[in-house]
Amino acid sequence: MASREDIRHFLSGNTACILVEVSGAAGSTPRDTDAWMLVSKERTFATIGGGQLEYMAIDRARQLLKGAATDDRLAIPLGPEIGQCCGGRVVLAFKAVDLETRAALIERSDAEIARRPHVYVFGAGHVGDALAMALSLVPVRTVLVDTREQELSAVDVPGIETCLTAMPEAVVRDAPPGSAFVILTHEHALDFLIAAEALARQDACYVGMIGSKTKRATFRNWLSRDVERPDLFDRLVCPIGGTALKDKRPAVIAALAAAEIMTAALTHDVPQADAPPSKHGKSIRA
Repeated sequence: MASREDIRHFLSGNTACILVEVSGAAGSTPRDTDAWMLVSKERTFATIGGGQLEYMAIDRARQLLKGAATDDRLAIPLGPEIGQCCGGRVVLAFKAVDLETRAALIERSDAEIARRPHVYVFGAGHVGDALAMALSLVPVRTVLVDTREQELSAVDVPGIETCLTAMPEAVVRDAPPGSAFVILTHEHALDFLIAAEALARQDACYVGMIGSKTKRATFRNWLSRDVERPDLFDRLVCPIGGTALKDKRPAVIAALAAAEIMTAALTHDVPQADAPPSKHGKSIRA
């Protein structure tokens, strides 16, 4: 099954399509000038912001596909006259996708995906699976790591990589700068080992561990007594997802933690190099 982000799959099945780009944006607008979408006769790929703006863009693109003589640019005030109250102004550019544009779009899409922050989820239990599902909907590269083959083989989340390893702490060492690490394995001792390794990385954007007040205190004592690095504890998020809700259902924890992780990943200032090929031995499920 192709991923919803698989531009190659879309282009192979929709040879005639129009590229719509936000070429100008002033004031309050749904998206900025990095937004684009593809429109074919029956389908669309990506988005320029939705609502009436996108409806008008799709309609204009399909007129172009039918050979209608119409402008290849469209200036739209986002006011009551089109049923949107953003108040800004958007300029859209339309272009038929030829071979050169197709190659440029694939390169652009690949580069955008390669620049995404990595999120390593350690533990393929109930919360790990739920968190992987939540993260599959957002623009990060998620790797679900476990020492147990049976648990990983049961994971069926499109767009999520899985990594079977006897040494999860080595995965932490190999992760690129700006990565996030979420620790929720089946053993407290393993959690502590992975967390200490992740906290030692000054370039991590987020290190979170599932746990109670007792586990948090135990880990703090262990860091001080056995690792002799009590200073590392200040960078740990525990419990993940905050304390505003006392709901312990995996899906609720996952939703809260996903928002927390995304905030950290998208505001962390670490230069992102193109991501290397996966070292994890199991390709992205698509």
